[in-house]
Amino acid sequence: MEKSPHRPHADVQSALRLSVENLAVSRGGRPVLAGVSFALSGGEALVVTGRNGAGKSTLLRTLAGLLPRAAGEMRLEGAGEEAELPQQAHYLAHADGMKAALSLEENLEFWSFYLSPAADPRARTIAEALAVVGLSFASRAPFGALSAGQKRRAALARLLVAFRPVWLLDEPLTALDKVSREKFAAVMRDHCAKGGLIVAATHEPLGLEEAGELALGGAK
Repeated sequence: MEKSPHRPHADVQSALRLSVENLAVSRGGRPVLAGVSFALSGGEALVVTGRNGAGKSTLLRTLAGLLPRAAGEMRLEGAGEEAELPQQAHYLAHADGMKAALSLEENLEFWSFYLSPAADPRARTIAEALAVVGLSFASRAPFGALSAGQKRRAALARLLVAFRPVWLLDEPLTALDKVSREKFAAVMRDHCAKGGLIVAATHEPLGLEEAGELALGGAK
């Protein structure tokens, strides 16, 4: 199951490296993943593909520290001596992770502080993040009043307001229209250009032409 991703451009300088070796995960006593191996360096992206039930979401949840490993190793190097993968990763799942009664701005203020209590110059301001995803007009609107596409764009803004070098994305394009998909593809390319890493599970093209691919469970 091992496939090397495309190497980053020569101008990307990063010691960051994520290594996964012979990873195995079981859920409810049933093996879901076995023998999964890959490695990413700063500036690279990996697209995880496979049929429903192949273990794409399970892989991301394991990398995020939400599921235990049955076997194998996961290592993140170059992010500091005491840095662990879950604390250096953004995990974007199917749920948007926002409080319906709070405004969009209030939600992002919470996530900014919770994920990165110390100011980081690599993070975007809330205003900047909302501008990137095209939601500046809705900053004071209750999150629950947003459309499905707007809620997904708001969740994507969460990636920007607190810097974390590793992005773990589960079907990130869900509910996004063509324009929003193109904007987010540009955001992902910018993250990689700055030396970040992306592991994304998807059934759809992400606009990351140079990304490597990890196919789970054989052909779809």
